[in-house]
Amino acid sequence: MLNIGYIGNGKSTNRYHLPFVLQRDNIKVKTIYRRNPDRDSWGKIDGVHYTSDIDELLQDEDIQLIVVCTKHDSHYEYTKSVLEHNKHCLVEKPFMETSEQAKEIFALAKEKGLVVQAYQNRRFDSDFLTVQKVIEEGKLGDLLEVEMHYDYYRPEVPESADTFDPAASFLYGHGCHTLDQVFSYFGKPDHIHYDVRQLLGQGRMNDYFDLDLFYDGLKVSVKSSYFRLKERPSFVIHGKKGSFVKQTKDRQEEHLKLFYMPDNKDFGIDTLDQYGVLTYVDEEGTVHEEKVPSVHGDYGRVYDDLYEAVIHGKDKTITDEQTLLQMEVLETGVKDLK
Repeated sequence: MLNIGYIGNGKSTNRYHLPFVLQRDNIKVKTIYRRNPDRDSWGKIDGVHYTSDIDELLQDEDIQLIVVCTKHDSHYEYTKSVLEHNKHCLVEKPFMETSEQAKEIFALAKEKGLVVQAYQNRRFDSDFLTVQKVIEEGKLGDLLEVEMHYDYYRPEVPESADTFDPAASFLYGHGCHTLDQVFSYFGKPDHIHYDVRQLLGQGRMNDYFDLDLFYDGLKVSVKSSYFRLKERPSFVIHGKKGSFVKQTKDRQEEHLKLFYMPDNKDFGIDTLDQYGVLTYVDEEGTVHEEKVPSVHGDYGRVYDDLYEAVIHGKDKTITDEQTLLQMEVLETGVKDLK
């Protein structure tokens, strides 16, 4: 049994972590530290101890791993404290505010023989897993271009912002999802072209980014905007023999926001009209077009991998090198914004 605790009792803990952890028989949630109990809006879970004393969590010898589910500006301090109390640690995204902080945290964990990693749950998005399946089946031929989009139409958000904070930027908040997907599957790029903007001008939030990552003959583009009334497809893949378009995103977040939880059999499952479309030319020159059933996504697989790393000493799926590369790219992308 892996006994765990949480720092933070807000949306992150209750919407993106607990619904998956509570499904797992080999993980027990023992304690949740409520940073702001007067502002808690989530109901208590039976069998879980809630406390407003963080030392009660940190000094509990039964707890092996603590999950940091707070805003980015407290990740470094909390994570360092968890490791100093000789506990493994899982940290919400973005992992740290700077790559230097990330290097220090990884070095401390290595020194103490502990596991620390970022909660990169989007590795287990249905659309991303489906793209991997299509690529590996080989019908696209040699890959030429991959486009990944995450669009909103929320003009009121950037229009209301009157300051710019690099670590709270759109690139940090959402690029950490898509960049991790890229690095986990394609590895470190040869070079990157950055187009990161404040569409409303300086002194406002970062509301747009377009990064091109180059791998020999392949270009992978990661694009997002707050001003897309008609959003672009989630994924578009082009190879020498075909193309694949996945119009809609993974549905896990959609369902979680509706409080439709993973214990429902159709949680996160695409319907037929949400399947991606594969178009390719076979060896006889015949063109085929077919729908591709979506692979089932599961954010909880982050915890499955953590369990194996902590309890059985297996290598982490989300590596230090991938997280450091992501942090360096995020820093570089926003360094010229003001």
